[in-house]
Amino acid sequence: MSVSMNSTVANGAKDVEILPARDDVHGGVVVNVVEAMDPALFHTLLVASMSHWKKQGKKGVWIKLPIAVTNLVEPAVKEGFKYHHAEPDYIMLVHWIPETPSTIPANASHRVGVGAIVFNDKKEVLVVQEKSGVFKGTGIWKIPTGVVDEGEDIFTAAIREVKEETGIDTEFLEILAFREAHKVFFKKSDLFFICMLRPLSSQIQKQELEIEDAQWMPFEKYAAQPVAQVHDLFKLIVDLCSAKMESNYAGFPSIPLSSAANAPASHLYSNLRDLGLSGSDDHPQKAV
Repeated sequence: MSVSMNSTVANGAKDVEILPARDDVHGGVVVNVVEAMDPALFHTLLVASMSHWKKQGKKGVWIKLPIAVTNLVEPAVKEGFKYHHAEPDYIMLVHWIPETPSTIPANASHRVGVGAIVFNDKKEVLVVQEKSGVFKGTGIWKIPTGVVDEGEDIFTAAIREVKEETGIDTEFLEILAFREAHKVFFKKSDLFFICMLRPLSSQIQKQELEIEDAQWMPFEKYAAQPVAQVHDLFKLIVDLCSAKMESNYAGFPSIPLSSAANAPASHLYSNLRDLGLSGSDDHPQKAV
């Protein structure tokens, strides 16, 4: 297979084939290779293209290579390109042309996780024991946790994780706190949001793949676990549960934000009580 080329005029006379590319909004170009091609031909075209883009004053050059054409990685690297990020179906390479400090943004630096505190009307907390991970085989009971998927809201992830691990349907109430840690997952930083949810069902159906056991546990029993006395995060969760039961702690509910037409939906998490909006029709603050 071959790939279509763009033709340009070098030095006002000679036709030169270069790689097809589109301009980005930051003064650079993006090359999206969609068909297989010979690595030697690709290298020749890349050299000509880089010379052309340099004369045009272009800055960053991005090359997106689908998994089917990863044989083109080597010639790109030989021309100074570096890995920027990878997804299951492609790898992205980048090169900064000017003799100035690069302003190319780094790859995503954080992973986002959620933990869900769920109380029923008996003041029992929903807890699980995991079949894998650091708590495997320890007998420790913990709140349901998981990782936010790409394009997923924090509140949606919390609801989903509870459903997946325990079979319990829930309603999101608020974010109570979040923890920041660094160099955790492939040396990335980690944001972990502790959320409060209200149960909409009560019958537990645990996930067989990852969950050893799940139950509604009296809060006093959960808080009395030895791990809650020595593990800072467990202790914080116990303290947050106690504060919510005493109704003296306001978390951050989710507020949909209006935006321009066709713009991605977004949400603000804010302490509405201290903004004087608690209980308003527009932004109901639900108490636990």
